[in-house]
Amino acid sequence: MSPAEEAALRQSDRNGWLLVLPALIVLALAAILPLLVMLVYSFLTPGDFGNVEWQFSWDGWVSILFQRDIFDGTLGLADAHLTIFWRSIWLSVVTTALAFVVGFPTAWFIATRPPAQRPIWLFLVTIPFWTNLLIRTFAILEVIRSEGLINTALIKTGMISEPIQMLYTDGAVLAGMAYVYLPLMVLPLYAAIDRFDMRMLEAAYDLYASRWLALRRVILPIVSPGIVAGSILVFVPSLGAYVTPRVLGGGKNMMIGNFIELQFGQGRNWPLGASLSMTLLVIVTVALLFYVRAANRGTQTHG
Repeated sequence: MSPAEEAALRQSDRNGWLLVLPALIVLALAAILPLLVMLVYSFLTPGDFGNVEWQFSWDGWVSILFQRDIFDGTLGLADAHLTIFWRSIWLSVVTTALAFVVGFPTAWFIATRPPAQRPIWLFLVTIPFWTNLLIRTFAILEVIRSEGLINTALIKTGMISEPIQMLYTDGAVLAGMAYVYLPLMVLPLYAAIDRFDMRMLEAAYDLYASRWLALRRVILPIVSPGIVAGSILVFVPSLGAYVTPRVLGGGKNMMIGNFIELQFGQGRNWPLGASLSMTLLVIVTVALLFYVRAANRGTQTHG
């Protein structure tokens, strides 16, 4: 390469960085800087009336899993904190699984319609995004509350004599999150299924594969990138959900997002809230790495 070509290449690289620079600045100010503030706050001492005192302390991180006895100061497991973490993780996992169970047949149905009909079905799937998350959550509340649609219908048909308590339970939170995040599972699955070559399915049937075997050995491995993408889009917001658990779960069915808000609000323990926020970030990062690794392994195996 001649010196002139090298100089032109370096100039092109500089121009590329200059074009990206505004986006990098916005990213640093809007994402990285707040995370650094949370990280710093997690190592400080909680103030008496909220805020923090600029004294280094590990208490915020220790308090995630342990709590001090008010009499002798000894450390013991924070059972309430562990319960909240466990509830958040398993509800997010089950929400993701439920969204897949409902979303996969929906995406398959849309992808197998005539091309002229598919935009209509996709349009119907995206309609919930036109309304606010809080409104969609209140819609579920009106369905499952004691005087809601389900209980009213069951009582009028004589199947039950008194309302079933569905609201303010983990089941209510699960139903709400599955309903809210279902479109996030359907759309990536549809994109993956739409690229699926139906001739491979015909070949599987020609080789005497059953429907279940064709699904397990042919369809699912090929559309696995869509499954991974949909799972990420559902699991991550479910883990940090605040509105749905707050409305449908009440105060006794708290998740990590609600617990973090409590520490910055009524709890007045900002270092603990910051530590919980960073812990949530770590959990989400680990989940993303797991999903990406699973996707890459599936692509290498079946690609």
